[in-house]
Amino acid sequence: MIATQTRPTALVRQGTMQAAVRRLYGPADLVHLEDVEKPTVKDGGVLVRVRAAGVDRGVWHLMAGKPYLMRIAGFGLRAPKNPVLGRELAGVVEAVGNGVTRFTPGDEVFGIAEGSFADYVVAREDRLAPKPENLTFEQAAPSGVSGLTALQAVRDHGQVKAGQDVLVIGASGGVGTFAVQIAKAYGATVTGVSSSSKVEMVRSIGADQVIDYTRDEIAGRYDVIIDTGGNMPLARLRSLLKPDATLVIVGGEGGGDWFGIGRQLRAMMLSRSKGQKLRSFICKENHEDMLVLKDLIESGKLTPVIDRTYPLAGVPEAIRRLQEGRVRGKLVITL
Repeated sequence: MIATQTRPTALVRQGTMQAAVRRLYGPADLVHLEDVEKPTVKDGGVLVRVRAAGVDRGVWHLMAGKPYLMRIAGFGLRAPKNPVLGRELAGVVEAVGNGVTRFTPGDEVFGIAEGSFADYVVAREDRLAPKPENLTFEQAAPSGVSGLTALQAVRDHGQVKAGQDVLVIGASGGVGTFAVQIAKAYGATVTGVSSSSKVEMVRSIGADQVIDYTRDEIAGRYDVIIDTGGNMPLARLRSLLKPDATLVIVGGEGGGDWFGIGRQLRAMMLSRSKGQKLRSFICKENHEDMLVLKDLIESGKLTPVIDRTYPLAGVPEAIRRLQEGRVRGKLVITL
C-alpha cells in the first residue's frame, strides 16, 4: 500500500533541505518535517541524494532514546546529538570527498548513513555499495541495517550450513524476512515463526514450515535458532536446541529500558564452552558484506519484503505502525 501524501518541495530554502527530525527523545508525535542545513561532504565521505530510506527497529530506539545506555554511549544524554532520524538508504551519489575511490557522482548506491530521512545525507564510503541492478530504490533502501544484521546472524554467528534445521523467530519482521531467505540460500531447512496474518507471507519467501505462535506450540529441535523477537524465555529457547546447537539473539528487544542487553548477558552466562552456544552480537556495518547482499539479491536468492511506503511527512505514522507490530517485512520512506 502506498501513502500518497506529498510535500511542498518548492518551499525549501536554498542551501537547506527537508528532513524528519525530533529535537527531544520521546514518542513519534515529536517527529516532524523541518528545514535543516544541507550537509557538506568531507574527506572520505559520500554525499547522497536520498531516493528512499528504510525504517528499521533502530529508528524507534534512536527516537525514544532507549535503552538509556545508548545516551551515555554518545547519542546525546538529554537530547539527541543528531536530530535527523533514519539510517538505511538508497539514492544517487551527488559528490564525493577526498580519498573516496569506490564511487563517483551519478552512481546509484544503497547502504547506511546517519540521518537518512532527509533529501541528502553524508555516508561513509565503506558503508555503501552499488545498488542491485534488479531492484528499485524503494526495494533497495531497507536492506542496509536489516539485511546486514540477518547476514551476519546466519552466516557468522549461527554458522548455518546446508542440511541444518534452522528456526527463525520473528520471521515476518525486518531482520526475520532477510534471515529466512539467507538461511535458505545457505541450504538450510527453515521453520519460521509468525502470527496468523503473516503465515502466508513467510511461506512465500521460502520457509519450509511456518508456525503460527498464536495458535500452535513451537515444537521440534533445531541446529540454529535466530531469535529476533526477544519475548521467549531463554530456558524455553534452550529446550528447542539440539545438544550442540546455537542460539543467536538479534538486537536488544526484550532487554529492558536501561541497558537493552539483559537477555544477551544472561545468555552469555548460560552458554557453555561445550554443547549449546548462546550468542548475541553487534552488527559490523561494512562494504564487503553489502556486496554479499548485492550478490544474493542479483542472483535471485534474496528479495527485500516491502510492507508499504510513506512520504517523508509520513515518518511518524510509519514508526507507529512499526511499534504496533503490524509490519510484514519493511517500511520505506520515499523522497
